[in-house]
Amino acid sequence: MNAQAQRRFRQIHHYAGVFFTPLIILFTISGALQTFRLQEEKGYGGKPPGWIVWMAAVHKDSSLPRVKAPKPTETEKAVAPDKPKGSPVNTGEKKRSKLPLQIFVVLLSIGLLISTVLGIVIALNNRKMRRATITLLIAGTVLPAALLYI
Repeated sequence: MNAQAQRRFRQIHHYAGVFFTPLIILFTISGALQTFRLQEEKGYGGKPPGWIVWMAAVHKDSSLPRVKAPKPTETEKAVAPDKPKGSPVNTGEKKRSKLPLQIFVVLLSIGLLISTVLGIVIALNNRKMRRATITLLIAGTVLPAALLYI
């Protein structure tokens, strides 16, 4: 590959990386939080903070969080009882721990976050491309945020 093609590929890589950086950071943090189900009451140990619920909704549903419908009253439950749930079959298998993989996923998220932030720092140190870098960072932040409201 000639030098001109390599320069062009580096430039495309630079622009694409900078544009997608805000979402990479968002999905990295929200994915790490979701690994331990912190967006759910049972995972958080109570009502989770709104910012965690917001990040999880964007990550999982590609939309803003919805207001939950109120729980049915006792009278409504009596009128429309829940369907009976089947009991799980006990196969005698030992339940495996999720913790080792969860820890690995969090470490992966931290590594990706550090790599992404370092990429921004490196991109901003290139004086020739600084204006384009800042413009793409802003566009990569504003465009997805605007798309959430469409």
